[in-house]
Amino acid sequence: FFCIVVYGFVASYSSLTSGIHAEYGKQWYQRRVRGNKLKYALTYNETKKVTMSRAIKVDGKVRTDMLFPAGFQDVITIEKTGEFFRMLFDVKGRFLLHRVKKEEAAYKLCGVKSLSTAAKGIPVLVTHDGRTIRYPDPLIKVHDTIKLDIESGKILDHIKFEPGQLAYITGGQNCGRIGIITHKEKHPGSFDIVHVKDSVGHSFATRLSNVFPIGKGKQAWISLPKGKGVRLSIAEERDRKLAAKAKEL
Repeated sequence: FFCIVVYGFVASYSSLTSGIHAEYGKQWYQRRVRGNKLKYALTYNETKKVTMSRAIKVDGKVRTDMLFPAGFQDVITIEKTGEFFRMLFDVKGRFLLHRVKKEEAAYKLCGVKSLSTAAKGIPVLVTHDGRTIRYPDPLIKVHDTIKLDIESGKILDHIKFEPGQLAYITGGQNCGRIGIITHKEKHPGSFDIVHVKDSVGHSFATRLSNVFPIGKGKQAWISLPKGKGVRLSIAEERDRKLAAKAKEL
């Protein structure tokens, strides 16, 4: 997990602030603080004042700790400015603050990590962000995705993990890419492999644990970042930059 701070939002590894790499971590953190994205704070003290003013909410709850961890699919709210953001990945695997509308900020998608039975035989599921939800729909299985209402904490709907579903890659070399699940390979004693094809026809494969369904069919349940999760080759990126420069001249 990255840790979110509002400097515009500072991404910082909390593990770097203690231990043998503490000094390096502090220096790295200060550099990140001054690389402001939203321009709400430029220094460590300004960042602290913003968070301590109770202006920032993560998944609907006020967070005053500026090193509070936030990760994939978390919704960050700034009510004073009327802004809402969802934590996603860009196609290079970096955390991205994607601006969303108020209606979309009311829910989040959670991956199902495990299903079990708690005390007194109560069925529960555990999500990728650490939530434990009682009495889930019996049709929900591990690796599926649930649509969670942030205010009530109730499950609104779910997406089955199966071929034909739209998925977000959340780890590995293809982190941040988006595509349709084509098929799954089972490898007993090793990692199951999932094959995915993006919207321009590029196919790639990754581990099952890296695949996060985000929609039924080709219809995504969340708004997608710029580029729609399509990774360009080095040559394609170069041609796009040259074309943009040519238009400016």
